[in-house]
Amino acid sequence: MAYFLDIATFSDDRGRLTVLDDQVPFAIRRLFYIYDVDASARGGHRHHKTYQAAICIKGSCTIDNHDGDNFTSFKMDSPGKCLILEPRDWHIMKNFSTDAILLVLASTPFDPTDYIFDPYPEKS
Repeated sequence: MAYFLDIATFSDDRGRLTVLDDQVPFAIRRLFYIYDVDASARGGHRHHKTYQAAICIKGSCTIDNHDGDNFTSFKMDSPGKCLILEPRDWHIMKNFSTDAILLVLASTPFDPTDYIFDPYPEKS
């Protein structure tokens, strides 16, 4: 199930410094960021093996997540919040503010065979 990590942030008169050292529970093999998003949703998949860490470093967005049993909507509105997504987490990123920059760290390099696009079936 997806969950938040708080990232250490240090503040003084000069500004803020947010540090991400060993808090991510996987080795980072890929890094990408999403920005200039229109009203579209991004994502709409889960993975066979990839773990991800999402940080909205500017602006805000929402990440809706379903792990097969539970649905949770995460508001990404601080560069001090890191959302860990496990492979089973089917997620959609949406409601991007016009200035949003969403940084994503991944445990594997890009592999098109790692993606599962079909959402979990509705439970009755």
